[in-house]
Amino acid sequence: MHKFLGIVSRTAAIAVLSAVVITGTVQNARAQEKKWKDTDEYNMFNAAAQKVAANPAGAIADLDAWKAKYPSSDYKDDGTVIYMQAYVTAKQPAKALDVAADLVNRGVDTAFTDPKTGPSNAIKVLYFASAAIAQVPNPTPEELATAAKAAKALLDYNRKPEGTDDAAWNQARQQLQPVAKTALLYIAMLPGNQAFDKKDWAACEAAYSKALGEYPDNAFIAYRLGGCLRSQAAEKPEKRSAAVWEFQRAAVLDPTLGGSANADQIKKYADNSYVNMHGSDEGLTDLKEKVKSNPLPPADFKIKTATEISEEKEAEFEKSNPQLALWMKIKGALADTNGEQYFAGQLKDSQVPQLRGTLVEAKPACRPKELIVAVPLPGNTPTPEITLKLDAALTGKPELNQEFHWEGVPTAFSKDPFMLTMDTPKEKLEGLKTTPCAGAPATKKSGGVPRKKQ
Repeated sequence: MHKFLGIVSRTAAIAVLSAVVITGTVQNARAQEKKWKDTDEYNMFNAAAQKVAANPAGAIADLDAWKAKYPSSDYKDDGTVIYMQAYVTAKQPAKALDVAADLVNRGVDTAFTDPKTGPSNAIKVLYFASAAIAQVPNPTPEELATAAKAAKALLDYNRKPEGTDDAAWNQARQQLQPVAKTALLYIAMLPGNQAFDKKDWAACEAAYSKALGEYPDNAFIAYRLGGCLRSQAAEKPEKRSAAVWEFQRAAVLDPTLGGSANADQIKKYADNSYVNMHGSDEGLTDLKEKVKSNPLPPADFKIKTATEISEEKEAEFEKSNPQLALWMKIKGALADTNGEQYFAGQLKDSQVPQLRGTLVEAKPACRPKELIVAVPLPGNTPTPEITLKLDAALTGKPELNQEFHWEGVPTAFSKDPFMLTMDTPKEKLEGLKTTPCAGAPATKKSGGVPRKKQ
């Protein structure tokens, strides 16, 4: 039994009933159509009734003796009421439900017609049956059906006991109805609770989803449903978004989960579930508003994972910066633990598509055959990481810190310090500007490498 259900104790149940009904001995003065078989029956019955609160086991024994001696008693139904109270007090709620089934199915007002004592007995039957169900560890389908029918009848019961004023009756009804509502909620949640305990997550999801349909604003059900969904996420990642929805809805509706949890912990857990999945709290405020409108997420609801967001950004980066993206992949593989193996097995002597970088140094400065290049990320300081060995010297002096393009074939690699060497034909350089070397005769053209038309 979960704390949040707030099941009323047996003592509280008797106190509520005492406010509007007579507990203890049955009053035969109003039994217009009932008669005791003899004085012994009356004495046996009332002896049991008087013991029910203090000595329920003794009351049950006396009732068994009375029932055996007077099996066709006019007070058979009244005896069932005393049996129920004794079983509940003796912590035998399943037996209370079992004996209540006949009266509940027949209709308590049909069984108890007397205007003075009838309503009190009817209320006792409905109340004890409603209160008993949450005390039964593994109720049978029949017991669940009896309790559900009793709780619904108690919820709507409005046959005021004769002699009870309206104010007292209204107050009593206010105390009786929560017990009925609690029983119905417990019954709705029971299949989910049982599946949760068995870790049958698919059945758990189905049961709690159904219960949430009946009680859409119940935070505890939403939270438990989130747990069932989360537990399936390893094999069914699509369940993870729905789980976050339910955790957030529970935290927004009632982070105490009906008084059974620490509100701050539930809020923190719900928020962390989102952040851990999404990678940040971006969009969390909007989600908190959305969960208020529906107990279940829309069919197309999906929270992007941090991995998906990273992949999208990477794809966008590759689209807008294809050459830089290519180099980052190459450099990442080379810098990895198995970088040397990657170079030897996959990169060496293979034609690499066009790359883009910044000239850091030319060797020699004028008419060089070797260029030292950096491929900096935006905003970063250029760091030498590629050496281009040309098949022919340039005809002038290349300007440093300029950006240009090239194609080449990797031939050597050093991991520390990091340096990739590439053989590059002179004609594969694009956009590299040069100026005439000092003392060189003026020419019509600079001798640089013109940028190819795109």
